[in-house]
Amino acid sequence: MNTDESLKEIVRQKYSEIALQDKEANQSSCCGSGCCSTEVYNIMTDEYNGIEGYNPDADLGLGCGLPTQFAKIKKGDTVIDLGSGAGNDCFVARAETGESGKVIGIDFTEAMIDKARTNAEKRGLNNVEFRFGDIERMPVTANVADVIVSNCVLNLVPNKDGVFKEIYRVLKPGGHFSISDVVLVGELPGELQNDAVMYAGCVSGAVQKNEYLELIERNGFKNIILQKEKAIVIPDDILKNYFDEEGLQKFKTGNTGIFSITLYAEKPSAKQESESCCVPGSACC
Repeated sequence: MNTDESLKEIVRQKYSEIALQDKEANQSSCCGSGCCSTEVYNIMTDEYNGIEGYNPDADLGLGCGLPTQFAKIKKGDTVIDLGSGAGNDCFVARAETGESGKVIGIDFTEAMIDKARTNAEKRGLNNVEFRFGDIERMPVTANVADVIVSNCVLNLVPNKDGVFKEIYRVLKPGGHFSISDVVLVGELPGELQNDAVMYAGCVSGAVQKNEYLELIERNGFKNIILQKEKAIVIPDDILKNYFDEEGLQKFKTGNTGIFSITLYAEKPSAKQESESCCVPGSACC
């Protein structure tokens, strides 16, 4: 059985391999090494073309949405990107927050941090920084971020509750997040659920959509809004690695749905927290 730490090590190894390749190479393999299929990481991606701040060098095709597009970033904001990869969403956020703001990317893969820092240096962006760390224990002090974004990362984290607690801690009162992620409706077959490659490919680490929403609410966030939702279709050439023909048809006609969602939620303001007397982890909660 995979433990939380072993799952995180699987992700770290896979994404270290991916960091050393370009987008085209990643989109022609399923695990960063050309081992088993034509697509897995790119079945969820959205196109960034035309979005200010987008730079193809920093786009490894690993996202499942466009959270920065929905994040309501203002000039001068401090923005944190969880699982920042090669820096793509950080650079888009930098275009929104401008020279007076600050963008911090956090990633636990050293190869990704190195790649992101190189990309930032090429662009001369002195208010974008990348920190090595685990988003379950962010290397950031409390109440510093106006906005937090993340693109297809929390599904890779075993302790999702811990991440939302950290998001709450790091956001300023009245701050908000916009997160794109993968969720399920219906049970994922065991063949997919137990596979390490599918975990690193963002599918088998996903939880039920209603569980995901309840987790956000339980951690004290308010004004939760589903900003975007789209179905994800896993190509047959991937599924045939897990099912025979009968099993493949059963899965495709079954009730399991895999979705990319983008969610917005707010940390209550200081006044709202005072009025409710209910900060996550306090005695009144």
